[in-house]
Amino acid sequence: MSEIKFIGLDVHKATVSAAVLDESGRVVMRAVFVTQAAAILGFLEGVRGSLKVTFEEGTHAAWLYDLLRPRVAEVLVCNPRKNALLKSGNKSDRIDARKLAELLRAGMLSRVYHGQNSTLTVKELGRTYTTLTSDVTRVMARLKALYRGQAIASEGKKLYSRRRRQEWLEQLLHLGQRYRAQSLFEQFDQLQVLRRQVRRDLIAECRKHAATPLLTSVPYLGPIRSAVLLARVQTPFRFRGKRQFWAYCGLALETRTSGDHQVIAGELRRKNKPVFIRGLNLNHNPDLKNIFKGAATAASARPGPLGEFYENLLAKGIRPEMARLTLARKIAAITLILWKKGERFDPEHLKIQAA
Repeated sequence: MSEIKFIGLDVHKATVSAAVLDESGRVVMRAVFVTQAAAILGFLEGVRGSLKVTFEEGTHAAWLYDLLRPRVAEVLVCNPRKNALLKSGNKSDRIDARKLAELLRAGMLSRVYHGQNSTLTVKELGRTYTTLTSDVTRVMARLKALYRGQAIASEGKKLYSRRRRQEWLEQLLHLGQRYRAQSLFEQFDQLQVLRRQVRRDLIAECRKHAATPLLTSVPYLGPIRSAVLLARVQTPFRFRGKRQFWAYCGLALETRTSGDHQVIAGELRRKNKPVFIRGLNLNHNPDLKNIFKGAATAASARPGPLGEFYENLLAKGIRPEMARLTLARKIAAITLILWKKGERFDPEHLKIQAA
């Protein structure tokens, strides 16, 4: 049986620093090479044994994963937000590569999902759509700030209407401010056109996937929310259960406790003290959080099975904001189950139980 080698790669735009550890944790090789496919593969060919490779999620992660996956025993793309060891002590490319290899050998890395090529087009279209949506929102905020800075009332969406645009421009007395507003209006119009085109392409691409009818069957998960959900998640089997999915969506509760046990009459017993809740988890996918919280907000204001679930929570004395969070978690859990089972939504899934 060939010896296992653990390889840490610190990847940058121009170069890659590599460190190779054997099973005992001894550094057996170090190297620095250019960030090119031929150089990376040439380095791997010079390392004997069963190779396990890790590097952090970043600009080159998807390209490097696809390059290495067929050629090594395991590729682990790790989450840089959870690599606390890299932040302590001295820091350099050489040191970071060694620390990554050590964390890989110890099994202490948090994996970032890669590898569902069948949904790659949806993933890129979804990313394009959400980026354009953010750009449109940013331009809208800049326009509002410009008029608000001149004490000109601009509540609602009337500011963005083309029909009254000239009237809005005439309210700005300074030539420079008017020029800036005109530029922002033109940018807003162009982004809107491009966003609508990407939206159509995203919906059309999602129709090719069997999961789309299942996702859109869930109330308030329309074509766009389902498309972004498919683009971000790709496959539901990444998650063992609903709690892991909640954490990815930013709907999991972070708790704190310490000194959980005590010795009474020579016996070790668990204390009955309450667990302190510190809010929702911070490390999550913001697009998915917006999807499920938006669906819950819409459902709570309209009649239907989800609305009834929300009203039942209020009747139990739960605060409205916590009831909406519970509803968002319920929608996420049902979506994950239906997606895994290949079934459509049924109101029977909303039997009153702990969400």
